[in-house]
Amino acid sequence: MKAEMDRIISLSDGDSSLELQKYLSSIGEEKLITLITQSALKGKIVGVIKAIFKGSPPASTEGSERRLLLYQHSIPLCESGDVHSEVAADVIGLLMLETHTLTGSSLAKLGELFVKEIKVGKITNGKSLELFPTVLTAMTACEKLSYGKGELSGEECKKQLINSLCSSRWDPQCVIYLTTMFRDVPLSLDELHFLVEKVLRMFSKLDLQAIPPLVYQLLLLSAKGCKKQVLDGIISYFKQQDINQHEEQSHGESVDLEVQSIPQDQLRHVEGTVILHIVFAVRLDHELGREFLKIIKTSYGDLCPFSVALLLSVARIQRYEEQVFDLLKGSIIKSFKDEQMLQGSKFLQDLLPKHCSVSQMILDTVKNSVFGWDHVTQGLVQLGFFLMDTFGPKPGPFGKTTEVSATVARTPTQLACKLGGQVLQQGFKMHEAIRGEILEQVLNRLVTKTASPVNHFLDLLCDIVTSAPMILLESSSKVTETFDHLSYLPLATVQGLLKAVQPLLKVSMSMKDALIVVLRKAMFSSQLDGRKSAVAGFLLLLKNFKVLGSLATSQCSQAISSSQIQVDVHSRYNAAANEAFCLEILSSLRRCLGQQADVRLMLYEGFYGVVSRNSQLASSIMQTLLSQLRRYYEPEQDLLPPVKLQPCITAHGEQVHIQEPLAHLMSCTVHCLLWLKNMRRSTKTDDDDDEDEDEEGYQSELQTILESMTKRMIKSEMEDFELDKSAEFSNASSVGVKNNIFAVLVMGLYEVLIEYNFVNANYSKIHFEELMELFNRYFKLWEIQKDKSGKGRLPSNKTPRSLLSMGFISTLLTVLFRDSSQSREEALSVLRSNGEFVRYSLSTAVQKIQQLEETGVADGPGGKSSDLTFRFLCEMTSVLMWRYTNVPSAVEDAGKKDKRSSLSHLCLEGLLRIFTTCQQRYPDKMPMLLSSIGNSEDAAEPEDGDGMSYFYIRQFQRALFAQLSRGEDDFNSKEAQLLVSILSVLSLQLKPSSQQFVQMVTWTVKICKETSFEDSALSKGLLSLLFSLHVLFKSPASLLLELCQDVHSHLGDIDQDVEVENQSHFAIVNIKTAATAALLVFSQIDKVLDEVDWLIGRKKNQTASDKSSPEEATQAAGQQDPVEKAVTLQLGTLLTALNELVQTTLQLGTCTITLLRELSRTYTILTSLVKYYIQVCATQNGNLPARFEKLVKLSGSHLTPQCYSFITYVQGGESCGGVDDKKKKKRNEVNIVASSKLIRETKAIPNLIFSIEQYEKFLITLSKKSKVNLMQYMKLSTSRDFRINAATLDAALQEQGDSQEAVSQDAEETQEPKRKKRKQ
Repeated sequence: MKAEMDRIISLSDGDSSLELQKYLSSIGEEKLITLITQSALKGKIVGVIKAIFKGSPPASTEGSERRLLLYQHSIPLCESGDVHSEVAADVIGLLMLETHTLTGSSLAKLGELFVKEIKVGKITNGKSLELFPTVLTAMTACEKLSYGKGELSGEECKKQLINSLCSSRWDPQCVIYLTTMFRDVPLSLDELHFLVEKVLRMFSKLDLQAIPPLVYQLLLLSAKGCKKQVLDGIISYFKQQDINQHEEQSHGESVDLEVQSIPQDQLRHVEGTVILHIVFAVRLDHELGREFLKIIKTSYGDLCPFSVALLLSVARIQRYEEQVFDLLKGSIIKSFKDEQMLQGSKFLQDLLPKHCSVSQMILDTVKNSVFGWDHVTQGLVQLGFFLMDTFGPKPGPFGKTTEVSATVARTPTQLACKLGGQVLQQGFKMHEAIRGEILEQVLNRLVTKTASPVNHFLDLLCDIVTSAPMILLESSSKVTETFDHLSYLPLATVQGLLKAVQPLLKVSMSMKDALIVVLRKAMFSSQLDGRKSAVAGFLLLLKNFKVLGSLATSQCSQAISSSQIQVDVHSRYNAAANEAFCLEILSSLRRCLGQQADVRLMLYEGFYGVVSRNSQLASSIMQTLLSQLRRYYEPEQDLLPPVKLQPCITAHGEQVHIQEPLAHLMSCTVHCLLWLKNMRRSTKTDDDDDEDEDEEGYQSELQTILESMTKRMIKSEMEDFELDKSAEFSNASSVGVKNNIFAVLVMGLYEVLIEYNFVNANYSKIHFEELMELFNRYFKLWEIQKDKSGKGRLPSNKTPRSLLSMGFISTLLTVLFRDSSQSREEALSVLRSNGEFVRYSLSTAVQKIQQLEETGVADGPGGKSSDLTFRFLCEMTSVLMWRYTNVPSAVEDAGKKDKRSSLSHLCLEGLLRIFTTCQQRYPDKMPMLLSSIGNSEDAAEPEDGDGMSYFYIRQFQRALFAQLSRGEDDFNSKEAQLLVSILSVLSLQLKPSSQQFVQMVTWTVKICKETSFEDSALSKGLLSLLFSLHVLFKSPASLLLELCQDVHSHLGDIDQDVEVENQSHFAIVNIKTAATAALLVFSQIDKVLDEVDWLIGRKKNQTASDKSSPEEATQAAGQQDPVEKAVTLQLGTLLTALNELVQTTLQLGTCTITLLRELSRTYTILTSLVKYYIQVCATQNGNLPARFEKLVKLSGSHLTPQCYSFITYVQGGESCGGVDDKKKKKRNEVNIVASSKLIRETKAIPNLIFSIEQYEKFLITLSKKSKVNLMQYMKLSTSRDFRINAATLDAALQEQGDSQEAVSQDAEETQEPKRKKRKQ
């Protein structure tokens, strides 16, 4: 064989090819095949192939067949794996050069060979596939070639081969080779589409590691077209993998044993590689990037963690950054709005599947990014800050920051801002590389955003410090740089910042020292806020740096292990050094006692927290407070009053200001003293005698001062404080301001002494009598101040906040109402017998609860601890509930003479505020609050939350029913309204799917149907409750129709000749309450229209993005789509309801304008539905549903004509009902003129007419598209600004006839100059 090989090569090297041809002809086919194989194995095939080509002229039949044989044998040989890869590459290279010389039939046979090899799976290394595109290209150049039994053109033959290839089964191993090969094959768009679909279907059959190279080849292939299909397919594949992973995790092991689960880390790494490939492709092909963004835009709801990660990676390309974040912003906010819409409507929940949360997708992306997705992390940081900046709290009016303490995020914007914080917080925990950047950006925003609230950034900083304190210590320079700006930052920001970094101050001496230097400078700042910031900072340090001997707490709460800072953490050194450090701070704070009242007030409010947290500083603090108190205390026992009020105020020009908040100073002193006495009692030991003596010294002196003050304040008359019954208390003059300040200070002192004496009284009757005398003095002053302060030109301020602590109020209420012990009864009867004191206790409790609701904190000890404030709420709830249920309001009202709220009313107001506060501040603790109400005599309390809530709902229902059962004269409207409000809050605790909720809805409907009081406020409350419940039970459309019929029936028809059928579905709607009911109905109609509009929008998006399946496309001909059906039915019911209202004699003004707006909106949404059907007709060629035709008929024949009649009624300004009295008539005319002006200014009528005309315009378009005459139901519009009123026209013509001569003379005079001009 070697000799033959050498012979062929030597002949090939010679000049004559005839000998070579003869020699090759003499060798048989089998021998030639063997020769080729042997030479390939030895690596000498290149010379042999060249010789065969030289000795096989393509023009001769024999040469052509020999060439074909060479190709047919070389292709499987290269794929066999026996030949070295370099040799195989050389072989294919030589064959490609000579492919164009093959005959048409040879090319067709070669093509079939390739297809066969691929079908049977013999393509192993893909080398031979490089030849296939050359074969197909050569084939297209042939005009005719034999294929099968007939003849085809080369182009057709190529198409047949590609179709055959794509229709056959592919071995997963050769998918990548085939995709690579097709890049060089000229393909039509249909063929490319078919091929891409085939490759994408193969994804699921491939090994996971083969996906990235295949994606790479597909992206290269997408340069020819089908970019959307390629990207869609890749995203859908990974989305499905995520779903499989999620299901596997939620259901444990996979049920389907045939499906092998993919390891999560492997999947994430593959996703990361694919993302890199796509981003690289987008950088090179901007058309691909535009297509990708277009896909995301049209499928907002179809985002998945993979597509989010891909978006964030693409955002690193500058030209796409803004578009990507706008897309994500829109997607997130839309997702939250959709979620809110679904949660608030049972109608939508029944209609649509469960909503897919975009926020969860983004958080999953953060979680997945831990698998080496460095290209995604930067995008996550940008996204987090983008969301927090865009959706964070905004500044109040005039650029003032309105810091509101954190409540539960509820609105879409709040949820989006919270999501941004979660992204950054989790990203900070997972990725070390981005921590420095996150910290720097957070601190920058705290410093620069002084005009906006920054609570969300402060919360994020707290989380960062907690999760990675060591990182912050490494970046301590950034934190200390921020400290330099403290004196210029708003006080709330400073407090939040210091609270956040407080754990770091314990372990970093340099940071602590830097802070102290800054605070000392701030103490002498020219800005008041700067000095207050210094006080806040120093108080925080005093609370957290424990002195030896203080109550046991950990010296260093953070578990930090670093050799650099172990010296700082050394506990003995730390505790010993802290004492000198804290005493030094205290000496700095003493300087504040000479500053403005605001600074002093802050100090007094903070001292109690320091004493309770750092008890060893108590002595120094108490000495400071005592020395400050001595300045204003009158030591002479015979002198009245016991305090000097004059030094407490200061004057600047004509303005008088408070200088010393004396009552707060007293309050702080009393609370600290009481706490120390309690502590001393509980930890009494024989040690530290010297210290005890020192303590007893200031304690006994303070007690003496307080006892003396109590006795002398009881004796003091108003005149002793330079206050008189007839004195001026208005804020219009400096005298009035001064008197007001004195009154507030004295009342505050009385309150502090009341609390102190109550705690020290130990239930002694004598002490309680003294306490009552104090209260009587307080009450007398309160009444005078209240009466006098409102008489000036300027309105008076609100009632000053009570200085009683929330804990004391809680104890006082319990003692007043629930304490039944015999030993205390006599003493407590002194308090209980004073009705004003009981009322004052309840009023103050309501005030404290309101303060907690609005600010999240309360006055006094424990007021800033959420656990303690919740405990106080629980105690008060129990007492207020007992008082309300055990003392019937009917009994109380019977002996009531004054117009003030009854005690039952105050109890209910307190309960309502407690439930509202709990709902906002402690949403998870509502069952705990209700269970604390305590022993019920009616029934055993259920254990579950729903049962507990319903148990108390039933109690309030019974109370409301009792109120409604009274006659008109005994009915207490305010109490009934409060009960309805309480029921509204408690009903939020019931699950809409529970039986109790259904019972609640049924009961509310029954009450509304049976209650006939002519009380607008009660009607509004009950109907609002009904709507809020009903919308979670089922669609309120039918309910709205009944209410509209009731309103129409009571108010009458705009056509006075028409008598309205007397209908009364709901007794709560009557002649007095119908207008209120109408406004509520309008707002509810608006919500239903929102839902319908939202559904139409969803359907439009589905149609536009071609997401609907072929089955859905044919539904128009058969069964109607459930969403379309629901929309049509809702609109049908609403049109019938509006038809009732539009014929009603509504009061001109707000009612009519609102109705005109709702009508305009209804026609706009009808237009939107018509546009949707135009879109459907254009894409699916379906028939219009019969229900839709009925809806159009209803709108055209019933509603539109009535709308024009209503417009005439509104423009005519007809009054509702006849009024005999002249004054009333005149007032009515003025109202009509004002209402007409309002209607003109709001442009409600032109907007409505425009909406109707737009609706009719698009109906004409739809009629043409669908070949259905929808305009047959429409009548010609009649209402125009230029419409002709026949009676007015006759009168005008008659008047014109009488003065015809004068008019003609005028005409002649005016025409003369014009003639002259013409002549010129």
